[in-house]
Amino acid sequence: MPDMIPAAKPIIGDEEREAVDRVLRSGMIAQGPEVAAFEREFADALAGGRTCVAVNSGTAGQHLGLLAAGVGPGDEVIVPSFTFAATANSVALTGATPVFADIEPEFFCLDPDAVDAAVTERTVGVMPVHLYGHPADMTRLGEVAERHGIRVFEDAAQAHGATWQGRQVGTFGAFGMFSLYPTKNMTSGEGGMVASETDEIARMVRLLRNQGMERRYENEVVGFNARMTDVHAAIGRVQLGKLPQWTRRRQENAAFLSENLHGVVVPPVADQATHVWHQYTIRVPEDRDGFAAALAEEYGVGTGVYYPIPNHRLPSFDLTLDLPQTERAAAEALSLPVHPSLSQDDLERVVTAVNALAGAGA
Repeated sequence: MPDMIPAAKPIIGDEEREAVDRVLRSGMIAQGPEVAAFEREFADALAGGRTCVAVNSGTAGQHLGLLAAGVGPGDEVIVPSFTFAATANSVALTGATPVFADIEPEFFCLDPDAVDAAVTERTVGVMPVHLYGHPADMTRLGEVAERHGIRVFEDAAQAHGATWQGRQVGTFGAFGMFSLYPTKNMTSGEGGMVASETDEIARMVRLLRNQGMERRYENEVVGFNARMTDVHAAIGRVQLGKLPQWTRRRQENAAFLSENLHGVVVPPVADQATHVWHQYTIRVPEDRDGFAAALAEEYGVGTGVYYPIPNHRLPSFDLTLDLPQTERAAAEALSLPVHPSLSQDDLERVVTAVNALAGAGA
């Protein structure tokens, strides 16, 4: 069998290594000028010029963003259950309650009608996830939020550069969080970025990431240690420059898959959206897990299942809810390789494998 085609593959080149060496030689390794430069460059490239604050993980960014926006005990924030657990965890860590709403079936993102129905007198916000690199419907979600007088907080962890009606994700809400984990569309090794609507939120995120102080020993609030190092920022700056080329490659790979796959439900793209294809996620209505196993064992095609257990059913939340589209997606969603490292031969092998197994009813 040929080598396994991985479902995801971080790309680290000589430029990233040289950037790290530059920082190490400088002797300034903790949060410093590289972080500040990365924040400015990220803001200009991916956040519509919003003030950006770098932190040590996407989860930290989401947690601190919510705290900076004033979310806390007694509040409710509406979130999808079909996503990584960090979305709901970040709400719970503020002392607020995550309220799980269903997704719409096409793009795996929050259903605005389900959000509308989930609003209570305690609801202070809604946190859509731009899942797999496809934007949530920010038009309708914005209308729901405005009608109820609640705020929007964006989880853009998987959607660097995605747009809705020409506007970059991460610029619709009080803040938008981007993850810089190794398997994301770009990485800083580990890290996150918070794009803030107001200077007040940005300043509070800065305080919270650094023990509650902007100036040394002048602690204004009780804070955390969630700083990004200059080493990580240096990697991120290089990756940011490569992201446009990588995104185009992801889009080309996705187009090839969509044009050539048969017998499975391929992911659509909304007319108003620019999809950046963090994942290429098909639906396999019958025996998804068996299908994935056969792809690996018979063809050497790796896949990912994101996410097999809806958040509301995890032991950490353990709720009984009626979220039919969420349950269906958890049983059917299968992500195929779409990353920029794929060769044409890799893509053709993925197509051959999926079509053969789908045609055989595997």
